[in-house]
Amino acid sequence: MPRSQKSYVEHVAVRVKDIQWHIDFFHDVLGMDVREVDGPADAPQQVWTVGGMQLMHTPGFEAPPSNDAGWLAHLGIMVQDLESALVDAQKWGVKELPQGRNWLQLPDGLAVELIQAHGNSVAEALAIQARV
Repeated sequence: MPRSQKSYVEHVAVRVKDIQWHIDFFHDVLGMDVREVDGPADAPQQVWTVGGMQLMHTPGFEAPPSNDAGWLAHLGIMVQDLESALVDAQKWGVKELPQGRNWLQLPDGLAVELIQAHGNSVAEALAIQARV
């Protein structure tokens, strides 16, 4: 039976101990600007990025690395320039995972797979203003 309904994941919410570290990492390494802030700008409770991340400040949060256990195995993020993103990510002291050099573990244990996008697809996806 054909489906007429279409959908996509608009964002993924992740608990983090150090929200500012994560805001800076996702901005500086992956170019994800903050589009919405809950709480004061200098000490937000939550932020949402252009590109689909919701970072939730959760002091004292402890969990096993996401690629080892839990509901979320990893985030797959399409990047415009994989090589540049990998160089930038290493400056942040992230850990390379056994799956490959494009698999990174962030300090709170979140696993991220960086994927080389084809052509101009990242810019095209980010140009969509679905919340307008």
